[in-house]
Amino acid sequence: MRREHRCWSAPRNGTSETRTYTSFEHATPERCAQLGRALTAASLDWSDNGRQDDPQFLTLTLTHPHGRMWQVSPATNFQISPSSPGQIWQASCAALMTRAPVLSARLVAEHIKDVPA
Repeated sequence: MRREHRCWSAPRNGTSETRTYTSFEHATPERCAQLGRALTAASLDWSDNGRQDDPQFLTLTLTHPHGRMWQVSPATNFQISPSSPGQIWQASCAALMTRAPVLSARLVAEHIKDVPA
């Protein structure tokens, strides 16, 4: 899992500054498995690119019942609301030129399945 990295630097005014970089530690193996189960339960054909070892590069590709290709990836830590920590997945469909909001595994599967023809 990729961890959040902090970088300390000393700006000209002599104070310290912290820069926070993107983290993907929320995309745990269990959450990846939840997404797979949700997509399967929604009767969606899917595959992943085999990058569970580095969730930053993980992408699941699936086919909507009407033949459209969707991609699902983990959102960055900056996109996840502290009040909804289980909503970590974002889906996009190039054919529809759309990107879903950050959703839970079950909701992203429902969103994709419910998109009209």
